[in-house]
Amino acid sequence: MCKLPHSVKWLGHSACQITSASGCVILIDPWITDNPSCPVSKEDIGKVDIILLTHDHFDHMGTDIPYLVNGTNAVVIAQPELADVLQESGVSAENIIFGMGMNIGGQVEVAGVKITMTQAFHSGTAGSAVGFIIILEDGKTIYHAGDTGIFAGMELLGKIYPIDLALLPIGSVFVMDPLQAAYSLTLLKPDKVIPIHYKTFPILVQDASEFIELAGDKAPEVQVEALEPGQELLL
Repeated sequence: MCKLPHSVKWLGHSACQITSASGCVILIDPWITDNPSCPVSKEDIGKVDIILLTHDHFDHMGTDIPYLVNGTNAVVIAQPELADVLQESGVSAENIIFGMGMNIGGQVEVAGVKITMTQAFHSGTAGSAVGFIIILEDGKTIYHAGDTGIFAGMELLGKIYPIDLALLPIGSVFVMDPLQAAYSLTLLKPDKVIPIHYKTFPILVQDASEFIELAGDKAPEVQVEALEPGQELLL
């Protein structure tokens, strides 16, 4: 029997959709409506099993999570303070991990996928910003850094987890600039990287060319996959 690949689709900005080989669908920071770089509408999103939310800024939390949860019965993973906000917006506690959220350092397993919440260095109104280590059913490991600056703990993450793919912000101003993002590859040591959180707004870095050049210099062993919104990478 032919083994199906995992797929990772960039939906623009920090929004990503992971579909595992067994069909588990994970949405990360699903800012769909009003996202100028997102090529789909919320109505286009079908099956969803897990929603990961890194923090509560509008360009990550968006307004679509209640719609997505009610239409799919997905489980939302977020910090406790953010879980309270989600419930106020119409998400049932039954659709939030443990009914109250989780926190940095914890790992949960949902639909055969192991998810660890990691630290990130960024601001937030409800709780703190986080990232996620996602271990798919066959062990393939994806790191979504969320909104963050570079931090020394990335080296520990790279030592603890064999990262097959990193999803890293490169847009500067609010997150890592291309230089920091490229240097973070020397700490995380992923096999591949998809740059995210850029070109959505005029204030951000507008293309991945500088990051690609710097990554080639700092971490030539890492394969850079600069996608267009709506494109997907097979793992």
